[in-house]
Amino acid sequence: MKYVILIHSNPQPWGHPTVDFTEVGRAIPVAQREQMYKEFDELLAELNASGEFLTAAALDAPASSSVYRWHGGRPVSTDGPYAEAKEQLAGFFLFDFATRERAEEIATKFAGPGDTVELRPVM
Repeated sequence: MKYVILIHSNPQPWGHPTVDFTEVGRAIPVAQREQMYKEFDELLAELNASGEFLTAAALDAPASSSVYRWHGGRPVSTDGPYAEAKEQLAGFFLFDFATRERAEEIATKFAGPGDTVELRPVM
C-alpha cells in the first residue's frame, strides 16, 4: 500500500534540509547534524534498494504559493500560504510499504528536530 510522509516545519528562513533552518535544529552541534544526515542518507538508500521508496520533493516557501478557491461562481486566486499557521508543508516522500506497521516504523525515523511528520495512506 502506498503511504505519503508529509514533513511540516516552521523554519525561518525557509530552506532544506529543514533541520538547518529551525531554531532547535541550529542548536544541534554540526558533528551531530552531519551524523544525522549520514543516517538519513543510509535509510533512504535502504528504502530505495528495497523498492519501497517511490519519490520525494522538497517544497518552496509557503509564500511562493497561490491558493485557488471557488467564489462567486468561479475560481479565485490569492497569494499563499494556504493556512495562517506556524508549521507549513515543507516536503513529502512517497513509499510503497507492505504493512501499516512498516510505514509507522519508517515515519518515526523522519521526525527531525523542529519538524512534525504526518503519515497518510494514499487512496
